[in-house]
Amino acid sequence: MNVHQKAGEAASIHPVSRRAVLRTALGATAAGALFTQGFNFISPQGVFAQSALTPAQALQELQEGNRRFTQGRMTHHTEDLAVLRQHTEEKQEPFAAVLSCADSRVPVELIFDQSIGHVFVTRLAGNVATTEIIASLEYGAAVLGTKVIVVLGHSNCGAVKAAIAGKEVPGQISALYLPLRPAVEAAGSDLVAAIKANARIQAKLLSESSPVISGLIKAGKMTVAAAYYNVADGTVTMLPKES
Repeated sequence: MNVHQKAGEAASIHPVSRRAVLRTALGATAAGALFTQGFNFISPQGVFAQSALTPAQALQELQEGNRRFTQGRMTHHTEDLAVLRQHTEEKQEPFAAVLSCADSRVPVELIFDQSIGHVFVTRLAGNVATTEIIASLEYGAAVLGTKVIVVLGHSNCGAVKAAIAGKEVPGQISALYLPLRPAVEAAGSDLVAAIKANARIQAKLLSESSPVISGLIKAGKMTVAAAYYNVADGTVTMLPKES
């Protein structure tokens, strides 16, 4: 019996632009309305169904899925995809959200052994919590009812490596340097330490800068965690919070 069945039975803050400040202010206003309505968001089809899991159970489900992945006994692929599509066409009910790097070696659903509709995934090189990423995760939390957000750094991250080197790069790649600087300054040239520091910093940023997410955390309805994915062996390790 998995945790879904059991439940059924029972940062350093980045410099911000004027536009970002405005969005934060609007977010605070929206947060007030959010609590007033008791998180009962209405869509044209009605209220979105939400996961019955607690934040701790949601995090446990991801960790158990990663154990199945590393042990080669994955289960998500045995589920009937046709039925899943029928159940998720009109609505989605993810129990967790993940902010991961865009790296192609980090297939989030696979490494947590989760199927269609279970995980709300946002991806950006360096797993950076930009305004748009935060907005997406707020939607997942407030509207879809996700119980946990995991900020997932990974071994040999090219974005963090480039930020450490600080060399000239083509196009707009260097735009990633600024939000990654706090981690680089904290860890120096130690790539693994910088990757882990960045995951913790971004998790702290999500927890503190979003009135929606911070409100849910205070209400005991959500948790935000940082984690490190080892590309070599497939393991996900939970990281201590940024102080």
